[in-house]
Amino acid sequence: MRWLRHQLELFFTALGFFTRIPVPRWVPWSMARLNQSTRYFALIGWVVGAVGALSYLVAAWLLPVSVAVVLSMLLTIYLTGAFHEDGLADSCDGLGGGQDRAHALQIMKDSRIGTYGTVALVLALLLKALMLIALAEYDHWLPALALLVAHPLSRLAASTLIYRLDYVREDTQAKAKPVAEQLSTRGLLIAVVSGLLPLALLPLPSALAVLLMTLLLTIYAGYYLHRRLGGYTGDCLGATQQVTELGCYLALLVAVKLSI
Repeated sequence: MRWLRHQLELFFTALGFFTRIPVPRWVPWSMARLNQSTRYFALIGWVVGAVGALSYLVAAWLLPVSVAVVLSMLLTIYLTGAFHEDGLADSCDGLGGGQDRAHALQIMKDSRIGTYGTVALVLALLLKALMLIALAEYDHWLPALALLVAHPLSRLAASTLIYRLDYVREDTQAKAKPVAEQLSTRGLLIAVVSGLLPLALLPLPSALAVLLMTLLLTIYAGYYLHRRLGGYTGDCLGATQQVTELGCYLALLVAVKLSI
């Protein structure tokens, strides 16, 4: 029972860290628990994906698909507090405008959004909406399935960076927002199962295409961040989640188109 309670506390820690969903007051918080909770980051994708999928299906029953998709995106962004979108914008500003490692990390610390971040954020949201709308043209249920698969899988991609790379501190004395910095091998296995299981919702060819795209993007993200920064920051994890989520939709769209 103590083990189960501890795992439940870790899940709630991850839920409270990545979403606006209130967690019970009896759940303790510490950096050590946050590091342990990384095993459930992909499982949080189940929650966010389910909310997005359900809101899309309800809205699409009453409204045009395009409106339903945008409303679903608004709800998931509100649910997560635009946590990952913020990481995407900051990462693009830093990596796009930074002349070297130190300069890139300095830019990422700036709370203001720049040109690179603005362009990346606008294009990412636009591309996400267009691809989900395009999926609905093939099957009314496809956007919902895509959300259920992409949210856990993209969070698994970010989790693997925690496992493979070192956390790069911009300033050890800075009062930065907390970020999980560790993932054990056992934790990685839990994250892998949680992230891959929703692929069973898709036909095998589509599932393989989505998995391959996610794998390639994750490998490249790890390589690029290691070469550019020597590791990752919290913003880089958010950017990886966003990019791989887009990759999931793109791969599914291509797979569906080729299967017809």
